[in-house]
Amino acid sequence: MKKLIVAIDGPSGVGKSTLSKLLSLDLGYINLDTGAMYRAVALASLRQGIDAKDHAALKQLCEKIVIEFVRGEKEERVLLDGEDVSAQIRTPEISLLTASVAACPDVRRAMVERQRVLGADGGVVLEGRDIGTVVFPNADVKFFLKASSEVRGQRRFLELQAKGVDVDLARTISEVQARDIADTSRTNSPLRQADDAIVIDTTDLNITQVLERMFKVIAKFRQS
Repeated sequence: MKKLIVAIDGPSGVGKSTLSKLLSLDLGYINLDTGAMYRAVALASLRQGIDAKDHAALKQLCEKIVIEFVRGEKEERVLLDGEDVSAQIRTPEISLLTASVAACPDVRRAMVERQRVLGADGGVVLEGRDIGTVVFPNADVKFFLKASSEVRGQRRFLELQAKGVDVDLARTISEVQARDIADTSRTNSPLRQADDAIVIDTTDLNITQVLERMFKVIAKFRQS
């Protein structure tokens, strides 16, 4: 069967990461969490004391750091210069900082270039905010996931709480809404739905239900 480029876009909390992992496992594809790449840059900038507005320093940072994805026993791990930072890049602090760092044109250019190289041969599931519009506008299959900010905030709250992070529900929802504004209003590669994307509202759907819908779509493209 044809090796497809599958793009999954949408705001935070719609289930992109979970769905892309499950899809890639079932299809035997590479799973590329592009959001994790930007989070890794944000973490590196924080550690080195680089201001998110210092675009020149961010550009130099992207030229030096190495971001890798390694499949572990249970899930994929994100490595920053050889260090496993899978947990560190998911904190609320990094989530907010990522939106500012990702707004830097040089950071986006550097990451997009790496993403295109990794996915060029197909057989890959990429998830992020500009996959179907910027990274791979000619992707074989494009999904755009959405859900209410309240539901997304609650999902994020439960996720962090399960990891032992002390979080407040109202604040988490507010942070999700703030991230939405930052992602959709930035000048460079804003979050938006591709005209030819298949939209799935996950507000009232569980992961299994969303996966079923996605598999039906992908099956048609694999056989065409």
